Amino acid sequence: MQRHAQSGFTLLEALIAVLVLSIGLLGVAAMQLRALQSAHMGYQRAVVSLAAIDAQERAWAGLASNGACPAAGDIQGGWLGQWFGTGRVLTNDASNVGSGASDCEYIVSISWQEDRYSDGESGDAFVYQFRLPEL
Repeated sequence: MQRHAQSGFTLLEALIAVLVLSIGLLGVAAMQLRALQSAHMGYQRAVVSLAAIDAQERAWAGLASNGACPAAGDIQGGWLGQWFGTGRVLTNDASNVGSGASDCEYIVSISWQEDRYSDGESGDAFVYQFRLPEL
């Protein structure tokens, strides 16, 4: 029986190909995980933006019903209960509706708990400032 010089070399090539393929698939899985994390962070930021706009709409409703700009505390009570708390999309982490320089100026500051930040990223508060016309 005659032995070939390259006996078993094809098996070694196949093992190396499987190793390279598995490393590539691990990279794709890591990219997919990061994409899911970024999508969730974008979703939460969109919800925070909607919550800030809701505070503005509540101020407009108070202006329409009273004929004067409502106090920031009047807006904040129902607003916090609607958007933050157990079972809600956002958990309250020092969010509030404050007054600005004038009676009809408001500053909505929203902080939320985000556990998906990577190292080096921080969760700064979302600040939304608006002013209603003084009647």
